[in-house]
Amino acid sequence: MGRSCPRIVVAGTNSGVGKTSITLALVSALKRRGLTVQAFKVGPDYLDPTYLSIAAGRPCYNLDGWMTGEDYVRGLFLSKAATADIAIIEGVMGLFDGSDPVHSNGSTAEIASWLSSPVLLVVNVHGMARSISALVRGYSQFDPNVRVAGVIANQCGSERHGFWLGESLKAFGMPPVVASVPRGALPALPSRHLGLVTADDRNLPDTLLGQLAEAMERHGSVDDILGIARNAPPLERISSQAERWRSPRPVTLGVAHDAAFHFYYQDNLDALEASGCRLIRFSPLSDCTLPAGLDGVYLGGGYPEEYAQTLSENRGMRQAVRDFAAAGKPIYAECGGLMYLSMGIESLDGKRFEMVGLLPRWTRMLGRLKSLGYAEVTLVEDSLFGKAGDKLRGHEFHYSELIGPPAPEVECQPIYLVKRMRSDSLEPEGFQCGSILASYIHAHFASRGDAVKHFVSLCSRQA
Repeated sequence: MGRSCPRIVVAGTNSGVGKTSITLALVSALKRRGLTVQAFKVGPDYLDPTYLSIAAGRPCYNLDGWMTGEDYVRGLFLSKAATADIAIIEGVMGLFDGSDPVHSNGSTAEIASWLSSPVLLVVNVHGMARSISALVRGYSQFDPNVRVAGVIANQCGSERHGFWLGESLKAFGMPPVVASVPRGALPALPSRHLGLVTADDRNLPDTLLGQLAEAMERHGSVDDILGIARNAPPLERISSQAERWRSPRPVTLGVAHDAAFHFYYQDNLDALEASGCRLIRFSPLSDCTLPAGLDGVYLGGGYPEEYAQTLSENRGMRQAVRDFAAAGKPIYAECGGLMYLSMGIESLDGKRFEMVGLLPRWTRMLGRLKSLGYAEVTLVEDSLFGKAGDKLRGHEFHYSELIGPPAPEVECQPIYLVKRMRSDSLEPEGFQCGSILASYIHAHFASRGDAVKHFVSLCSRQA
């Protein structure tokens, strides 16, 4: 039996057309109408979901076809949208852009097809008139499994400009314009070198959300968008996801969460909780020690380089993490977490800030992107997330690198063989030092149930 879940994908012709602002405006407008909105984000993104979570008032979830597969995407979507009136899915890059130049792998189109979801196509129409019909026709007919149901004309020059665009699309039998957003109608969102800054109540206050909602109501037909979403066909689950395994013993996991560390997939955290972990947040910035009674520690990604001096000066926390590792308890660190466990961080101006020192290398910030893209990991030794030969998928996005020879007094071996997209080589990574595993790769382990089970089992032995 299929489930009829109202849903819409907000996609762009390409990056930079205003998808995030448009999606936030739509979510805010729907929520202001009293609807319960569940937001999703296509792809391996940590920043946009923080905005969508605040706008919707509930956690946003990533939908990534390459990292997780179709069954997981459908199961996660149905589970999280079950208690919502409507689901809004923000796309990634252009509608058909993904991890493959030929196929739809990792693209917004892939997710729209798997979820049988109608698409709103966001077009930057600055300087465009009748050409919009040629462009929309191409996007509408490119993939028969993707239905473009409406067009959002962003960056219109005037109300009349928007009317002309709608008339052109109508004349050529193309999907209708459901919103004509003038230039400057949407408030700007703050940005940083990784894109948007992480959202919180200070940079995404209710007043800004109200302005976004008003802009969508003024320049779009929210009723028409609702009609499109409610006409989405019933969605069949391909197969039920495996039953969650639960640890026979209670497990308490410390999760670093503050301005320096906050990049986590929500479903990774959900999977840990479903497996019997009680998650306790702590701050490496402001707490002087780890919470009592922890069986494991999870240090996610974030911006440790922005707070390097504060992290370095918090000697109490640095010592607490070292003591935790010395007790043989599991510590898993990703990207920013790896930087924190390193000997220290060297900033762009050459200043050095000592960190925990459990990983025997320094990390150095770069003025350019060091690595970006999907990665598949094969374990070459038993680790926190499985046995030798097991596989994980994830992605990298970082501006730092490891430098210098390893400190001789610390034994630390790479236990990952990493296959990166657009490369045929296998490279060592994933540094294991006793009960510590640190990597630049953000792993999506919720879609690998055995990996979650293995990690929680190791933590439970400490209980």
